[in-house]
Amino acid sequence: MILRRSILLALLSATLPATAAEPATAERFERPIETVLRLDYLLSLPEGYAEDESRRWPLLVFLHGAGERGDDLSKVAVHGPPKLAAAGESLPFVLVSPQCPADQWWTEQPVLELVDHLEETLRIDPDRIYLTGLSMGGYGTWHFATLAPQRFAAIAPICGGGIPYRMRLIPHLPVWAFHGAKDAAVPLEESSRLVAALEKAGNTRAKLTVYPEAGHDSWTESYANPELYEWLLAHSRASHP
Repeated sequence: MILRRSILLALLSATLPATAAEPATAERFERPIETVLRLDYLLSLPEGYAEDESRRWPLLVFLHGAGERGDDLSKVAVHGPPKLAAAGESLPFVLVSPQCPADQWWTEQPVLELVDHLEETLRIDPDRIYLTGLSMGGYGTWHFATLAPQRFAAIAPICGGGIPYRMRLIPHLPVWAFHGAKDAAVPLEESSRLVAALEKAGNTRAKLTVYPEAGHDSWTESYANPELYEWLLAHSRASHP
């Protein structure tokens, strides 16, 4: 069953204004301004979650693409794991699928704070938290993995991209990337150069699957492959070097 939920996060931001008349090194602290961020998300609990209150479950975080942004949560379930969950397929994870607001990007969203919230409120195994996403969500997957290098057990970015030099932050992290060779929206090079950078940084657990005939949609085949979920579950943060 898929549940629809929201999280409200109050963040404190300090302002440090300076005037032209002040030296460049001068700083003035003003009272922090409270900002409330809202993140709506779909939540799917695995079979057996309610029966065994002592068991902790792996968490799979799914980040959708640009076309699913907005305030209609049903759009989040048109692709990927939430689509499978909505169709009645049982996944062996707690599955969370947040929705990025319209005209915004994953880098602006409190995804890591959402993971914190779920760890506090659900029975999550902290050593088995996985991150995946497609297109814009693929970029988000690379971004949050390098932003919190020790947070995830493994990641699976699909037709995404990122900054090659940041791959030095995750030389320990298992990565399985996917891309279509004929992708006209996000070139294959966006994934291949990151995997190459990982290998250069000493990551021996990174791999890239390229679909020779696929365009931008390299996610349908990827998420339909049970080997992806088996691969994720084979990794634990406790096994990182």
